[in-house]
Amino acid sequence: MPRVSRKQADLNRETIVDAATRLFRERGLHGISVVDVMAAAGLTHGGFYGHFESREALAQEASGRAFEQAAQRWLGRVAEQDSKDAARRAVVETYLSSESRDNPGDSCPVVAFAGDMCHEAAESGLRQTYLLGLNNLLDSLGSLLDAEDEAGKRQQALVQYSLMFGALMLSRATRGDPLSDEILEAARAVLTPSKQSDVRAEFSIPTGSPACL
Repeated sequence: MPRVSRKQADLNRETIVDAATRLFRERGLHGISVVDVMAAAGLTHGGFYGHFESREALAQEASGRAFEQAAQRWLGRVAEQDSKDAARRAVVETYLSSESRDNPGDSCPVVAFAGDMCHEAAESGLRQTYLLGLNNLLDSLGSLLDAEDEAGKRQQALVQYSLMFGALMLSRATRGDPLSDEILEAARAVLTPSKQSDVRAEFSIPTGSPACL
């Protein structure tokens, strides 16, 4: 069998990482096998170890790419708007949409990998990649907030992102039941009120929250 060119080998590697990034988001970091990834990439199982030394090495690279894609999509949505408020509304509405709920393979890696992180050791490379990706998203979120100081922005970012994360996760857990849509609608109402109403004051959540899509 003729050897593939370096260019083709690099393309094959990219195809594997892209397929793994989508599958890991859909099923979790420990929910798929090498066989699953290679089948999704349209390549033979035997070629895997020519690109990666282990499944764990692929998982770490794929999870890092998922966070990079999330950050790039968020920045793209912000760039399309002419104000922080408009950017905040655009990203929140996308994050807390039925499309985001129903397409985990293209959605938030923070939600997708959270369950796996509960069982990772503190020194795990996967956990470090997750923490770095989450902190980058929190920093990006904070850049859209109007708090007077960095500590205030950080606190608001933590609260708002936690609401977005929880709403998306719960909506997936209840998908198919009317409760799922209720959860998304309630979170959107708090984070993107139609007017400066008592809803915002009641929950103490200032507007200004982006998504990780």
